[in-house]
Amino acid sequence: MLTTVLAIGSLSMSMNLAAQDNTAPDTAAPTSNAPASAPVLQLDQATPREPTLIERSAGEYAAYHSVIADLHSAPIASGRDLDDAMNRLTAFYGEERLVRAWIAYAAIIAARHPEYLDEVRELADYYGPEAAMTGLMYDPTYATSFASSEDAQASVVDAMAADSAEIMDVSVRYRAAAYDLQSERWANRSHGDRTDRLAELSHMGSAPIDMTDEVLMTLSGGFDQGLPASALFDRIESVPLSDRPSVAPQLTLTVGEAAPDPDRDRIGRILSVAALQSLNNDDPSRTDQVVEALLSDPVVERCLAWVRLDLQQCVAAGHFMYEDSFCIAEHALMDVSRCLGSSAN
Repeated sequence: MLTTVLAIGSLSMSMNLAAQDNTAPDTAAPTSNAPASAPVLQLDQATPREPTLIERSAGEYAAYHSVIADLHSAPIASGRDLDDAMNRLTAFYGEERLVRAWIAYAAIIAARHPEYLDEVRELADYYGPEAAMTGLMYDPTYATSFASSEDAQASVVDAMAADSAEIMDVSVRYRAAAYDLQSERWANRSHGDRTDRLAELSHMGSAPIDMTDEVLMTLSGGFDQGLPASALFDRIESVPLSDRPSVAPQLTLTVGEAAPDPDRDRIGRILSVAALQSLNNDDPSRTDQVVEALLSDPVVERCLAWVRLDLQQCVAAGHFMYEDSFCIAEHALMDVSRCLGSSAN
């Protein structure tokens, strides 16, 4: 009897414990069946610096000379090859694009002369940054009057000469091809209707510039080392840029019978842009406003406008495919080189 009572008591206690287990909240396991996510280490990532107005424009000039470098060896074996060369070049010839890019790149070269920049900063510290900016904007030739500006001017002139010489080299190649192609059957065929080709040229320079990986890597690696843009793509792939000889101080260019004689206003405009980037100004937007004004060169813009017109007329007047090679050489290359030369009057 006692054994029976003990057994009944033990069974009753077990049932009470089971009931408590079923009603008690489960605090040990999550209510969801999904596995608990592991903690993630959060690292602060530095935001990449936005390129300045000058750097963006200078990048387009480097991209232009990347195209020039490619055309040294690009195939000239079909009408499609000639169309491709013309399209790649004219992508830069719309409105102010190439002018702004050219001035910006030259300004970066001028900025490699700290003695000149120091003199401009001293002026700004004495009279105030606004007075310095106003003077440089309304009289760009004032930038050439600083004692240390001569070296900066020389570097700019040499770089301009080197870049123009590179364009002229490609022009010579396409001019020679215009004669050689006359023996090719495909090049002696009549163009026929030139409406499509002229329609493409009428929109030259309106599409965004494609900044290839090669151009971007070159820019990040040394486009501000004071080298001409043409030296960035001099087709010496096996030699790192840092190991290549600097050619800027020695180069000259002869066009016709005369060496280039850069006008003081244009060089002053370039030096002014370089100086403005170095001023300690509390209002960066004001600096950008002045730089925007100086990136415009009406003389060169007018020269390039004539280039666009002459190129279209040349293409319209051509009867055979080989004549497009002459149009490229004469107008899309040689005339542009003259416009970007030191004296485009």
